[in-house]
Amino acid sequence: MPEQMNLTMFKEKVFDYEQEKEWKFKGDRPAIIDFYADWCGPCRMVGPVLEKIGTKYSGKLDVYKVDTDVEQELAGMFGVQSIPTLVFIPKDGNPMVSVGALPEKEIDRIVKEELNVS
Repeated sequence: MPEQMNLTMFKEKVFDYEQEKEWKFKGDRPAIIDFYADWCGPCRMVGPVLEKIGTKYSGKLDVYKVDTDVEQELAGMFGVQSIPTLVFIPKDGNPMVSVGALPEKEIDRIVKEELNVS
């Protein structure tokens, strides 16, 4: 089940941009952050897909949700202009950003190939 994320939690679990200049992921395992809004139709389509992915890779992958209406500073940090925006964060390396509702097969492929989760 995706976990709702706010700015404080982001700094603790993902990246503390006030302390670090260079990207340095703080998580224990790869992650997906879903930037969404309740009023967004495509976002509502991605939600259940991310729940399935989170269940499938439980214990190997963290899935977070960020409400862009509430967490505007956090959305701005990733340059979120359009939703849904998915940020795929590998354990090592830089995050990948994907804009738009991706199908389940594509999200699964990214998790396996880019985040190295099996």
